[in-house]
Amino acid sequence: MKFSIILFLCTVLLICQCAREEIVGSFDESVTYLSGYEQRDNGDAEKGWDYIRYGDYISSGIPYDFFIENSPDAGMNELKRTGKSAEVPYGFNVVKAENGVDVVAPNCFQCHAAYLQDDFIPGLGNYASDYTFDQRVALSFTEQGIKSIYGEDSPEWNAYEPFKRASEVTAPHLITEVKGVNPADKLTAVLAAHRDPNSLEWLESPQYEIPEGLIPTDVPPLWLMKKKNALYYTASGRGDHAKLITLAEILTMPDTIKAAEVDANFSDVYAFLTQLEAPDYPKEIDQDLSDQGQEIYEANCMKCHGLNEFPNVLVSLDYIGTDPELAKANFAYEDFLDWYNSSWYADTTPKAFFEKTEGYIAPPLDGIWATAPYLHNGSVPDLETLLNSKERPDFWKRTDEYNFEKPGWNYLKFNASAGKSIYDTSLRGYGNQGHLFGDDFTDSERRAVIEFLKTL
Repeated sequence: MKFSIILFLCTVLLICQCAREEIVGSFDESVTYLSGYEQRDNGDAEKGWDYIRYGDYISSGIPYDFFIENSPDAGMNELKRTGKSAEVPYGFNVVKAENGVDVVAPNCFQCHAAYLQDDFIPGLGNYASDYTFDQRVALSFTEQGIKSIYGEDSPEWNAYEPFKRASEVTAPHLITEVKGVNPADKLTAVLAAHRDPNSLEWLESPQYEIPEGLIPTDVPPLWLMKKKNALYYTASGRGDHAKLITLAEILTMPDTIKAAEVDANFSDVYAFLTQLEAPDYPKEIDQDLSDQGQEIYEANCMKCHGLNEFPNVLVSLDYIGTDPELAKANFAYEDFLDWYNSSWYADTTPKAFFEKTEGYIAPPLDGIWATAPYLHNGSVPDLETLLNSKERPDFWKRTDEYNFEKPGWNYLKFNASAGKSIYDTSLRGYGNQGHLFGDDFTDSERRAVIEFLKTL
């Protein structure tokens, strides 16, 4: 009798789970094709590469001498820079603050570059970042050091202060539950609350209430941008892409004069990004298996992810079934939308704006072999489990070894959460559900599709 009751309960639970996991609605009823907007075509890609590596789009930071004395080795000069910027890690630039002091400030590659095994890949999302701690601890050390060495009335302190001010305000909002995910979307929403939308000048008190909690993202590769008609996972960023991607610079932006200067330089940055290509798969391809996989891909995946052309499809939350929390947070906050769409960014030409959406864009798959972990929150470690949802681990830890066959990160499975290095899919915004479209493939079909995906 006890066994029968247990069997009955297990059957009920299985039925309930299957009901939750079911793909809802037809494809045509569940997608929206996104129209494009005219983009800038007057940029110089080489100048854009230089501006990313040397530019002062973040114009406040840690005094250079203090940074050099108190920071780890600069690395291997992965960006092939000269001068003082060659002496700091690739995620930082040495720039002159408004008062002429040399400071070390974060750059785009803080989030958008990473090593894959031994290869440094600009544009690859930083899968190894750690935002699980309150950054005010490190800020306190830096603040006390600068005060004691230079004095609170010194040019060095004045050069550091805008960076300090913004970092202290944002830090408590940017603490993630696990390593590897990114809080950049929440960072932007918090910073906007402290900026006058018209002048962009700093406001000590926030203009709107900032919702509690952080819904993270995985960092998308930059080489996909050129194919998209709308930016960000929710496709909420519309209009001029070059202007949209300058928004993080309000971290230290003093006013609209500086904003216009940065915006002009990002014409070149955008030109560079349109020429940025995904890295080629470095191992041998089984061509016959890949050809089989292409046929399966074209029949099952191409309508969302494209092949020769990218369809720019926004997929409804019910149909895709992935964790819905990101679509309700960050760029979906009504106060943020009102701020941006009445701000300097939306009121100056070329215009950019945000729209609230209720879904996720199906991304292009260029270089997908290199971009693990997968889904918009990085909750799935490899392509094999992305295409077979029953095998996805609920608690897992990435190792330091990349598996080029799956492809994705080798990982250790756990029965429960055991620290910040363990990805916990039970957390709000960290779920690994949805995208069930590969579940019906046979094992051989799945291997074939993966072999083809390595070629993209």
